[in-house]
Amino acid sequence: MTACVVYRCSRQDQMYLYLREGFALADVPEALRQRTGRLSEVMRLQLTPARRLARVDVQRVIERLQTDGWFLQMPPDGQIRATLNDAD
Repeated sequence: MTACVVYRCSRQDQMYLYLREGFALADVPEALRQRTGRLSEVMRLQLTPARRLARVDVQRVIERLQTDGWFLQMPPDGQIRATLNDAD
C-alpha cells in the first residue's frame, strides 16, 4: 500500500500532482513546480494494485511514487494548453 497526497495544478485544467505521503513539496524538482503553478490539495489516497484510478494506471503511479516520490497526471489528449507562462 502506498499513501499519497493529490494536488490540483493551477496552470493547467485536469493536471494533478501525486506526492508520496511524507515527500515534501520543496523536494519536487524546480522545473516541475514552475510547470504546475500553485498547488491545491484535493485528496489523500491509499493506493494498491487493486485500486482503480480514472485516467491513469495505478501501478504506474505506485512505481513512480516509490522511485521518485511524485507522479504528474497530465490532462486527457487534446486538452493540454500549449502556452504556459508566469501570468497563468
